[in-house]
Amino acid sequence: MSAIKKETRRTRKTASQTRTLRAFTLIELLVVIAIIAILAGMLLPALSRAKEMGKRISCVNDMRQLSLSLSMYSDENNGYFPPRSATMRWPTYLKDGFKNLNVLRCPSDGPNPKTFGTDTVNYPADAAPRSYLINGWNDYFQENLDAGGWAQYEAGTYARGIRDTAIRLPSATIAFGEKETESGHYYMDFYEGNGNDVDEVEQSRHSSTKPGSRGGGSNYAMVDGSVSFLKFGRSLSPINLWAVTDTYRTNYATYY
Repeated sequence: MSAIKKETRRTRKTASQTRTLRAFTLIELLVVIAIIAILAGMLLPALSRAKEMGKRISCVNDMRQLSLSLSMYSDENNGYFPPRSATMRWPTYLKDGFKNLNVLRCPSDGPNPKTFGTDTVNYPADAAPRSYLINGWNDYFQENLDAGGWAQYEAGTYARGIRDTAIRLPSATIAFGEKETESGHYYMDFYEGNGNDVDEVEQSRHSSTKPGSRGGGSNYAMVDGSVSFLKFGRSLSPINLWAVTDTYRTNYATYY
């Protein structure tokens, strides 16, 4: 009987020792946590980049829809694009082409990008949160209108927009760009401040390390309907892709 008890005690001791040997030590646990933290640090930026890539692709699709709407408007109006109006702006003119107002906001932009439109009843598209602005074509109009016509253009009362045939390089001329979140502008105008191409256009919305870093780039819809991702400054130099006239295309902005 005594021998059996001793054997039992010996067996229990051996089992206890085995359990102790199989447990993690504190150092081992800390090492595992450190490895997980390192892996997470490596994976999270990749996941963040992948998420931003998805947003950028969604933005590209939105801009293609806007380009298609512009083309449809042109086809229905003898080749003319919407006028630069001070009352009813381009989102309202093109609304029949894109329907859903969510198309006006890039997923990478802020939740409520600014717009100057306030009439939500008569012009809901103009008042909707908006991430994009359209080319005002004002280098073309300044060069081709007389003094009276230019005064109307500046006041936003000139009746017609540019004709598509006046744009000689449709695959290398910007129709739509991404605007600054806090900018309410509808049109890219060269003659305001340092020029809207510098002051109001967001040139690094995507793939940037931080706001204002001048890294990354933005999406631009060309007149021919294509959408290009251009790195910071490439919409302005060495050729200003917002311009229609040769003078402005080569007299690119250096203040950026």
